[in-house]
Amino acid sequence: MFMDDYIAHVRSDNQVQTNEEHLLGTSELAAKFASKFQCENWGATLGMLHDLGKYSSYFQEYIRISSGLIENAELTGKVDHSSAGAILAKKVFGLMGIPLAYCIAGHHAGLLNWDNEPGISGNLQSRLDKNSLDEIPPKILQEFKNKVKPLSLPFRFSEGNIHLWIRMLFSCLVDADYLDTERFMQPANFELRSRFDSLAELKLRFDSHMSNMGRLAKSSIINSKRSEILMKCSEAGLLNKGFFNLTVPTGGGKTLSSMAFALEHAIKHKKERIIIAIPYTSIITQTAQIFRNIFGDNNVIEHHSNLNEETITAQQKLATENWDAPIIITTNVQLFESLYSNKSSHCRKLHHIANSVLILDEAQMLPFEFLKPILSSLNTLIEYFNVTLLCTTATQPVLSGTIGSREAKFVGINKDPYNIVDNAEELYTDFKRVTVEMPKDINTSISFDDISQELKQYDQVLCVVNTRKESQLLYSMMPEETLHLSRMMCSAHILDTINTIKDKLANIQPVKVISTQLIEAGVDIDFPIVYRAFAGLDSIAQAAGRCNREGRLNKENLLGRVKVFHSEKGIPPGYMRKSADSLTELLLAGTEDDLLSPMCLRKYFENTFSRVNNFDKADIKEKLWKDEQSLKFQYATAARDFKLIDDAGNKSIVVRYGEGANLIELLKIKGPESWLLRKLQHYTVSVRETDFKELASYGQIVSYHGIWVQDSPNLYNSKAGIVIGNQWLNEIFIL
Repeated sequence: MFMDDYIAHVRSDNQVQTNEEHLLGTSELAAKFASKFQCENWGATLGMLHDLGKYSSYFQEYIRISSGLIENAELTGKVDHSSAGAILAKKVFGLMGIPLAYCIAGHHAGLLNWDNEPGISGNLQSRLDKNSLDEIPPKILQEFKNKVKPLSLPFRFSEGNIHLWIRMLFSCLVDADYLDTERFMQPANFELRSRFDSLAELKLRFDSHMSNMGRLAKSSIINSKRSEILMKCSEAGLLNKGFFNLTVPTGGGKTLSSMAFALEHAIKHKKERIIIAIPYTSIITQTAQIFRNIFGDNNVIEHHSNLNEETITAQQKLATENWDAPIIITTNVQLFESLYSNKSSHCRKLHHIANSVLILDEAQMLPFEFLKPILSSLNTLIEYFNVTLLCTTATQPVLSGTIGSREAKFVGINKDPYNIVDNAEELYTDFKRVTVEMPKDINTSISFDDISQELKQYDQVLCVVNTRKESQLLYSMMPEETLHLSRMMCSAHILDTINTIKDKLANIQPVKVISTQLIEAGVDIDFPIVYRAFAGLDSIAQAAGRCNREGRLNKENLLGRVKVFHSEKGIPPGYMRKSADSLTELLLAGTEDDLLSPMCLRKYFENTFSRVNNFDKADIKEKLWKDEQSLKFQYATAARDFKLIDDAGNKSIVVRYGEGANLIELLKIKGPESWLLRKLQHYTVSVRETDFKELASYGQIVSYHGIWVQDSPNLYNSKAGIVIGNQWLNEIFIL
């Protein structure tokens, strides 16, 4: 087709991949990926045009010099090889060429804004005005024009969907480009990919595992109900694709039952993978281990910021790049920020979400201030990309139909879910394990000194408060053997502490814990009594899930106790205060419902949603939906602003906990190598900028290669983490 002496890549052994070979290989892969959502021709065209710029004499000189094929020559800088294909796409296809142009122009640097914006480099409009086509030989340009096929939109889009469709095309191109390059440059890695067992094989293992569990389980009402839930999930898996809810009380076995649904459904509808998204990294490991024990290590891929790459195989590491594996376990942050990212490395995996079963665990943890763009993306995945969504939780919010009120009102997922369990109220009664004791006077708070005296009476007790400062203050009033959990501790420290708590509970040893709400979502622990600072009902319900979790007290005809108190520090502003006000309104209304019943929780979420002023805090609609008819999107700006964890104004500090001390010494010597930075994430704590400045002014932290690390040995202690402005902890633990 094209001249053979145009080079795309040069291997270390001086073997050459021609540009023709690379374009054909990328086109074939991109077409295959895009065929999952009826866009095979779009994928093929992207693959053929993406590296058109490599036919320029400037690039050919650059690749020969940089690879050493031309010796003793100096490079004059990098060459733009991505604009030419974008420009040709616009010339040939007109408006239909704009989606191609976004993908081609950004296939290395990331999806661009259409318009210029201060602080963000580059925009597509200016790239399309370049004269890059003048650098391509006319015969080659004409060859491309002759080969491309007419394109049309594969389906009729509704508001807010086109930007995600373009991002999906971008994902197909980026992954195809990476893979074809890897196939030539690193064939051993390429051969490692996609070597997983089929979902049909995994279902056989799962069925065998569940059968063994059933035979070993003791006869009881609870186990009978768990079997009933499991059976309903398996039956629901045979239903049509779409949107499902699984509302099951704590202890109802939703982790395994949701997998039963997903496997049945995936095989019935020929879906390619199961993706499980979880709110916190602290509970991903326990979920992943459950499934690794059933399906084998290699078939279960974890992808999150705290992943220890030393514990995974080369094959698993490769699969984290593009999610090409049967079972993916990730975080809400990783999933949704990728769906709104503009970076090629983050978007690469998106096309593998198409034709999957997506399980959102603890769905009530979706942040309200981003709920509109989150539900828009989920709606698009269901409607256009053959995704079946299953939301699982013990406290299910309403995510479909009209959500919110007044100016904030919007339509969520545009179809009502199929409720797999239709007797949620009855199940709640069967699984009831706790009583909730609310404060007698909603206007009277209790001091931490009084709370600490109450907590000291119990051998095993958990107290959950609303802020990191509160947790450290209350912890300072407790006996020395008390354990502490908050984000002032690094991730490695948090996981170690959770394991210690579990060991003490399992061995019926005394254990008192003061924690922030990080312990509430899915951490598998079981206390006989839990104290909870007043907050939203969803938070109280999650705290209750850590109380009498295994139903041990029920055997003695007792229930666990959840004691709610008004903290002397009040309730932080923002969502936490709005949700607390919502609960207060329910209490003042004198509702007779059990506070943790599904009916009461529904009332609570409806009330809470009505108080939210804005479900699109980052104004994503303005950046990605406003000009969708003209295809003018601000991709880079939206990616910058769509952050589920608001760390604006926060600074990260690497601490000397455990291996962190050795890693800091390696950082001094080696600098910020990528493998080292990934390890350091496990030993990093984020603090407010004001606190960061205080620590820096006192010389407690120091910068190595632009990364701030603990310098003072007194800054971080082995129980409470970083302590700022509270010397009592240093005095207690340094002695």
